[in-house]
Amino acid sequence: MTDSPQPLYTPREPIFPRRVSGFFRTMKWWIMGITLGIYYLLPWVRWDRGPNMPDQAVLADLANRRFFFLWIEIWPHEFYFVAGLLIMAGLGLFLFTSALGRVWCGYTCPQTVWTDLFLLVERWIEGDRNARIRLLKAKWDFRKWRLRVSKWIVWLLISIATGGAWVFYFTDAPTLAVNLFTLDAPFVAYASIAVLTATTFVFGGFMREQVCIYMCPWPRIQAAMMDEGTLTVGYRDWRGEPRGKHRKGARAAAAARTTTAYAETEVPELEVAQGDCIDCMACVNVCPMGIDIRDGQQMECITCALCIDACDEIMDKIGKPRGLIDYLALEDVPPAKEEPEYQSWKPKPVWQHVFRTRTILYTTLWSIVGLGLLFALFIRSDIELTVSPVRNPTYVTQSDGSIRNIYDVRLRNKSGDDRLFHLSLTSEETLRINLEGSETLSVEVPADSTMLQRVYVTARRQDPAASADRTDLRIWVEDLDTQTRASTATIFNGKGS
Repeated sequence: MTDSPQPLYTPREPIFPRRVSGFFRTMKWWIMGITLGIYYLLPWVRWDRGPNMPDQAVLADLANRRFFFLWIEIWPHEFYFVAGLLIMAGLGLFLFTSALGRVWCGYTCPQTVWTDLFLLVERWIEGDRNARIRLLKAKWDFRKWRLRVSKWIVWLLISIATGGAWVFYFTDAPTLAVNLFTLDAPFVAYASIAVLTATTFVFGGFMREQVCIYMCPWPRIQAAMMDEGTLTVGYRDWRGEPRGKHRKGARAAAAARTTTAYAETEVPELEVAQGDCIDCMACVNVCPMGIDIRDGQQMECITCALCIDACDEIMDKIGKPRGLIDYLALEDVPPAKEEPEYQSWKPKPVWQHVFRTRTILYTTLWSIVGLGLLFALFIRSDIELTVSPVRNPTYVTQSDGSIRNIYDVRLRNKSGDDRLFHLSLTSEETLRINLEGSETLSVEVPADSTMLQRVYVTARRQDPAASADRTDLRIWVEDLDTQTRASTATIFNGKGS
């Protein structure tokens, strides 16, 4: 041992994943293309909502405090829809993790998607794994500068597009695009693009696996979502060990000797007992996290399954069955060969790992929240009102002895046309209603907007409501075009005893 102090932090070792092909790599390409296509193109999709309404399919209109998603419009007081969607997202993450481990991290996490894109650019410009390692160790000559600067420029363009696409979700995309290029956009738009450009460039280009290991909390939470039945990427060590270099024909000869008379003779341990793993390091070389899956389950593993593709490719070349590295559960580990149940042991089918008590519970909760949101969405009305009694003063005594209460009524017209709203009230006592600034009880509310209307409710001196402490009443609003009605309960304050 050395007496010199050990560093608290070790420098990052650059990881250069090797190119690999296979089922899971192809699936990752498709997922990356679809998710990036949705992210970059969705703000440009148009949706006709009629006059005086935004025609962007997905828009978070912070200025008017509303969110538009296709035909759905979420108002500020309906934030429970957003909360419900966030709950569904959390339950969905729990569901997939309990069934398939960190499948979200390996396939659809933004950090994974953009890192894959940046690695694609890096491999395209600098070459595959060995070429990039040689470039890392090479001197800073013209060629190295040319390749590095070219890569950084492409990364920067992708980062700018990423930050630019994000701000398009908060205002009309074509209009903002013109304003950005003509330098007429607000400062917050440029600041948002700059911050997102910098984070995308640094996280996807330089930090990569460090974001997953040190910055993301999910690797530390996932253990609570997983159990012995969870399918995750693992190494069948009972089949692969002990490892050894592959020698053409050597394994076949050893296998033949173990089933013939030669089996009783002394055969070198390496020839007889060698497992299927030839220690080629292919699984390590393709891993974007730089780990060795053969060391067992590790916090750094994002379950991207690229090691499965790499190992299956090697197994095909040496004539061994696929699946040395595969999706498996702790329950799939066979007992020791000397145990009696070894002969009758069989791994569970995949569907039994997916459909378990935990996953069924998460699916049920997820469905209940989703159905509740759909029910709330379809029963909501195009008109709404909120009533706020004016508390200072709680009532006014007029010259004729009558008692008046004042209310601020906020009328909400969610339709795309101007509507004429008629106000009325119901109560067990005799009360009269009047609108400020109007001789009638009707008021026109502009399309897709709210209107604050002051309302007066009066009880005559001889009416019981004038002398009572409080009287229950309900204020109604009716859309005269569609006969849709809405109401809110409130109270009328009298003089009392």
